[in-house]
Amino acid sequence: VQLVESGGGLVQPGGSLRLSCAASGFTFRTYAMSWYRQAPGKGRELVAAITSTGGSTNYADSVKGRFTISRDNVKNTVYLQMSSLKPEDTAVYYCRRDGRVPYWGQGAQVTVSS
Repeated sequence: VQLVESGGGLVQPGGSLRLSCAASGFTFRTYAMSWYRQAPGKGRELVAAITSTGGSTNYADSVKGRFTISRDNVKNTVYLQMSSLKPEDTAVYYCRRDGRVPYWGQGAQVTVSS
């Protein structure tokens, strides 16, 4: 199982970024996927999740209306589109394969600062 995040970086408040997580080594279309984040000095928190078909999603209250999770089961990739970014969104963002044995990506740094 391999999960590789990309798309992180430095963005000004109010800006946008799109994270991607390329998956391999398992049957991607059969697993729910999630994005988590961990800010400095804080625990890891769930940001967004999506079912295996993409038919259902859920979000942390702190990102509702600003972030969108989606997936492409042909490209074996899950995305997190982030808009109206705030300094408090600064964190390392992790992709996770859900299920009885979860797997994590290596993380992508997102820094929101002017």
